[in-house]
Amino acid sequence: MAGCELNMETRERTGFLKYGYDGEDFIEFELKSQTWIALRKEAVFLKQHWDLNQGQSIEIRERLTNQCYELLNSFLVAGHSSVFKTVSLLQKTPSSPVRCHATGFYPKSFLMFWRKDGEEIHEGVNPGEVLNNEDSTFQYHIDLDISSIPPVDWVRYDCVFQFTGAEDKILIKLDKESSKMRIIIISVISVVIAIIIIALAFTAYKKRNGKSLLELDFSIKVL
Repeated sequence: MAGCELNMETRERTGFLKYGYDGEDFIEFELKSQTWIALRKEAVFLKQHWDLNQGQSIEIRERLTNQCYELLNSFLVAGHSSVFKTVSLLQKTPSSPVRCHATGFYPKSFLMFWRKDGEEIHEGVNPGEVLNNEDSTFQYHIDLDISSIPPVDWVRYDCVFQFTGAEDKILIKLDKESSKMRIIIISVISVVIAIIIIALAFTAYKKRNGKSLLELDFSIKVL
């Protein structure tokens, strides 16, 4: 298993690479020192052998930082353009609760709540559970009981979706003048810390000159 992490504020990049064996961690790569750490005594010999291959260690560092970062950054750009299409207000009947529903978002660290006059409320609010989508993104909903709220006061209520640590947010306001719940986008969401777990296929092979090289084949898998 390998991955990379990008801090959107500091632009700091970190990465990790770890092998497992028989359901347990076996050996991992230490990025700063570019050396291997044996997590089991059986891995000591492998650590010593791989530490001798400095060229391989440099290549792994390059892939865990620069190449992984490029994939991560492209994913975030694509994610920003689609997240706005995934938040909406739903209501089965005029008397049923209004559901604020978000789906297709990532990462899992987020805030979603109802407000009245700009202040978060809890009375009459029924939060749901975070669910996984088939594409490894998430969905969530939070209901507001409007049975005791006069239609004239709907304008005082809104639903807020915000990634944890981010200042920007999506605001969905109740609209009593329309049968459709309007979506108002305050500003583009910027994710402060985004983590993408990358699934890497590792293939050890011998080059024609007899030297061994660890080849990393990147494919994005969001967890």
